[in-house]
Amino acid sequence: MKPAFGGFGYPERVPSTIRRLVVIALALALGACTPTPAPPSAPSASVVPENGIRISSVPGPAVDRPQFAATQPDVEGLVDGLTGDGLSGYLKQSVEWSPCDEDECARILAPLDYANPAAAAVTLSLRRQPATKSPRLGTLFVNPGGPGASGTDLAESFDNDGLEQYDILGWDPRGTGASTPVQCFSDRQADAFNNLDGSPDDEAERAALIEGVFDFGKSCWERSGSLLEHISTIETVRDLDLMRELVGDAKLSYLGYSYGTQIGATYAELFGEFTGRLVLDAAVNITDTDEVIQAMGFDLALGNFASWCAKEACALGSSKDEVLDLITGLLDKLDSAPLKVGERKLTQTLAATGIAALLYGGKSTWPTLAASVLAATKGRGDALLWGADFLNSRDEDGTHDPMFFAFPAISCADDSTEQGVLDADRLWAEDQQKAPIFGKYFGPQYTCALWPVRPARRLDIRGASAQPLLVIGGTGDNATPYQQAVDMADQLKSATLVTYEGEGHGTFGGKSECVDRIVVNYLVKGTMPAEGVRCS
Repeated sequence: MKPAFGGFGYPERVPSTIRRLVVIALALALGACTPTPAPPSAPSASVVPENGIRISSVPGPAVDRPQFAATQPDVEGLVDGLTGDGLSGYLKQSVEWSPCDEDECARILAPLDYANPAAAAVTLSLRRQPATKSPRLGTLFVNPGGPGASGTDLAESFDNDGLEQYDILGWDPRGTGASTPVQCFSDRQADAFNNLDGSPDDEAERAALIEGVFDFGKSCWERSGSLLEHISTIETVRDLDLMRELVGDAKLSYLGYSYGTQIGATYAELFGEFTGRLVLDAAVNITDTDEVIQAMGFDLALGNFASWCAKEACALGSSKDEVLDLITGLLDKLDSAPLKVGERKLTQTLAATGIAALLYGGKSTWPTLAASVLAATKGRGDALLWGADFLNSRDEDGTHDPMFFAFPAISCADDSTEQGVLDADRLWAEDQQKAPIFGKYFGPQYTCALWPVRPARRLDIRGASAQPLLVIGGTGDNATPYQQAVDMADQLKSATLVTYEGEGHGTFGGKSECVDRIVVNYLVKGTMPAEGVRCS
């Protein structure tokens, strides 16, 4: 089970200022998710880059995982744990809300290691919009996805239309935002990382990519230490249940987008007796198979865009195939001839990332995507570079949002496959069969193979004791293919699937009156929709 990219292009309920902070850094699976052409043939002997990294000559779980000396750097927000019997010290906390703009903010502590709560604690940042209508229904916890996106930013501008009886509470999960953050590269190093040639056409390029990924993981260990060992979805879910108790709710009410659906589903599995009304929008894969990969969603979305583009005479081609050929031709050309954009360059990697970014918004961003690609064919790469920066959580001043580092840390903490580098090469070849375009340009998934920390235990998520919950999937979702929502609804014992027949990532909040009505009625009244309901 692998967390999917998510969070960009959420519906109108989530304003554009928030969308900037809930994006997934595609290039951050780096090496992981960098655009690349067909892989070179697998080496018959180990790869030994200049810094001494040794890559096994045989495939196998975790065979390439590096081991570094124990370290405990100074991590912001990592403090002494609260004493008491088990979690009693943490449960005795008083949530001290204080005004922040038009909302209320607070900070609480949660155990770094739930097996040893008194040893150390992480700091969690919370933000809520208080309920404005009576009777109050409690707290609706919201999460924008990622992993690693900021829930406090989501809560700040969340449109609570129809949900005024709830306090809307968002939090920055451990590892990101204003909570205790994962720390890795400097901003300059992050830029260099994103500029790596993600097209390993030969063994030298592949070794350079591996070395860059290795160095990234090493920097995270050196600057974050034991935090990396306690940043899985399981621990985030335990934080969520702690917050539920601290706000005084007997049951959890929850709305999660994209990776946020994995948080919600995991909660339903671990805390079924405390599960109330859960909405899981743009569902990720919680099964133990990767038959439907994310790149398939992006290929579908790009194909839908190309058909629209040809019909609308967008100047990229007169047919779907012509549009797709122009785009892939542009990307292949950029592999050897990047476009200069000021003091920077639009590489193949960054261009593919920029195109992916503009697919998140569905039809609303298609005209911008067409104009951006057309500009790049004429030598102007600034628009696609902006899209890449947007998706890579890079601000105009060159700083990177904490999500840039949290995403791989959480993803690898959850990646129970523990594949090695050769396994990643093999899976990349398979991905290209499933998704010929983005399966190729997303490249081999090296990050978790070279991550310095072993993942958390794998859960079989069924939610057998949870109350009825909603799963929402969009037929044209680029980041979380629709089949993943079908599979999640099938696997969760009490789930009902709501299908949105449309484009873009995430549905609730302005895309569909039908979906909005279903969700509000469910959260406010507990009304479940009919099985098989479809909305447009």
